[in-house]
Amino acid sequence: MRKRRLMNQINVVPYIDVTLVLLVIFMVTAPMTNPGVVELPEVGETLKQTGAPIVITIKLNSTIEIEGETYTRDRLLSHVQSLIKTTPDRALVIAADKNVKYDEVISVMGLLKQNNVSKVGLLLKPQK
Repeated sequence: MRKRRLMNQINVVPYIDVTLVLLVIFMVTAPMTNPGVVELPEVGETLKQTGAPIVITIKLNSTIEIEGETYTRDRLLSHVQSLIKTTPDRALVIAADKNVKYDEVISVMGLLKQNNVSKVGLLLKPQK
């Protein structure tokens, strides 16, 4: 009778198969998620505006964006001031996700007000 020798190698083929299946699943489901959507709170009536305002977006993860570009608080202030110098009559609105803490919105609004940005408002979604 022959004795079996112990095999000192790991068969990795099943692990590769599982990894490839997981990769395909993630590749299919990744485009379905959209983390860039801001869900605005609703208000009873729509307000009329005279021009296109500068929109400052505060997302759920507390990132601050203007026109798709992310800013820190210091860079936000300098960028807003440069935008206001070019068009001083343009209004500024803050579009914050409805689940963002109130403190975040007020701190951005306060930062703008302290630095002489006078036309600051909140962007709301009208009720249906």
